[in-house]
Amino acid sequence: MTSKKVIAVFGATGTQGGSVAKAILEGKKFTVRAITRNVTHPNALALQDLGAEVVKGDLNDEASVEAAVKGAYGAFLVTNFWEGNSKKKEVYQGKLVADVDKRLGLKHVVFSGLVNVKRLTNGKLEVEHFDGKGEVEEYFWSIGVPMTSIHVPAYFENFLTVWKPMKASDGDYYTLVLPMGDKPMHGMSVADVGAVVSSILNSPAEFLGKTVNLSAEALTIQQYADVLSKILGKEVRDAKITVEAYEKLGFPHAKELANMFRFY
Repeated sequence: MTSKKVIAVFGATGTQGGSVAKAILEGKKFTVRAITRNVTHPNALALQDLGAEVVKGDLNDEASVEAAVKGAYGAFLVTNFWEGNSKKKEVYQGKLVADVDKRLGLKHVVFSGLVNVKRLTNGKLEVEHFDGKGEVEEYFWSIGVPMTSIHVPAYFENFLTVWKPMKASDGDYYTLVLPMGDKPMHGMSVADVGAVVSSILNSPAEFLGKTVNLSAEALTIQQYADVLSKILGKEVRDAKITVEAYEKLGFPHAKELANMFRFY
């Protein structure tokens, strides 16, 4: 029996990387090499139990990345702007992986990118957690890595965490504080990203050299609120906040996220 080809999954203990690693393992076509800085992380041990090879890897260390992807057929990479809140660091890490993938001759890399908003708007709008990924994606294409890029929309899971409904101060209802006006916002569950990436890796002839934009649904904030009302049994409304007011809320990254909503 021939041994299966290896897919190196960066960030395998995170939400996107974990979803991808699990889906590839379930597909049984490839072997998963789960790359993480912490091989004793509960998520890493869970992947090991599912049959993944778990290896230590650090995106800031070229030798470490090279050792982690050596002998692999393909790879999945998502970089994390929020970890260091640094576009410069994110771009450095992404380009480092691109260079190693090119040098080692990987046959199919799936990169979780986004558009370079700053370039697209001629500098009028800057969304660093988009722009860094966009810059890395452009670099991957420019050096000729065999690649498929995916663009993931807002996670539905955000409604359980950073975007969870807020109790209204003037009544017995909740609000969604997202400045989209009446424009629909694309979304999907991060749990579904893995199945998409697995399908892409299974069909290189169809997807190599392409960018794939993902979306499960595009709803207005009030439509998202209606879904949450139905499930929670409590009324949820669109707070109808403007992007200017949202930007002044004063929490960390308010301006960064306001610019993302402007772009959306």
